[in-house]
Parts: sequence; structure tokens; C-alpha cells
Amino acid sequence: MKPILYYAEKCPDTAPFVAELKRLGVEYDEVEVMSSIPNLKQWLRLRDNNAAFDAVKAKGNAGFPALLLEDGRVILTESELRDIFA
Repeated sequence: MKPILYYAEKCPDTAPFVAELKRLGVEYDEVEVMSSIPNLKQWLRLRDNNAAFDAVKAKGNAGFPALLLEDGRVILTESELRDIFA
């Protein structure tokens, strides 16, 4: 199973996050959360039930892009990507 990238196409944080994934050579599946109600529901289930998003939600942010790893960890920043995949 590949990691899953949850993202919103119009989110300004998506492009640099994806660029870093590509630079690091990370293969992943994609879920564009704004493209369908089922995708949005899948995203909300993850975000609302995972402590990795607590600080993001406390700031009033949505929490994407986010990379869900095979082991259940969620990566929310480019620096976390580098720590894990560099």
C-alpha cells in the first residue's frame, strides 16, 4: 500500500508539498478532497479521528495537504517529509 496524499487543488500549500514529495521520490495515491462528497467524507473521518490534526484544527485550519503513511502516521509539513524520506 502506498501513502495517500489528501489535498485540495486550490490550497496554496498543496503545490510546494507535492513538489517536495516529487523531489524526495515518494510514490503515493491521491485523494482530492474537494472533488466529491465521498472524498470529503473520507478526509473528514481521518482528520476528525486523528490526534495529528489537533493543533491544526485548534488554529482553525483545514489540515491539508496531509500524507497518510502505511503505518497510520500523518505528515503535515514539508520538514516532516524530509525527516522521514530524505
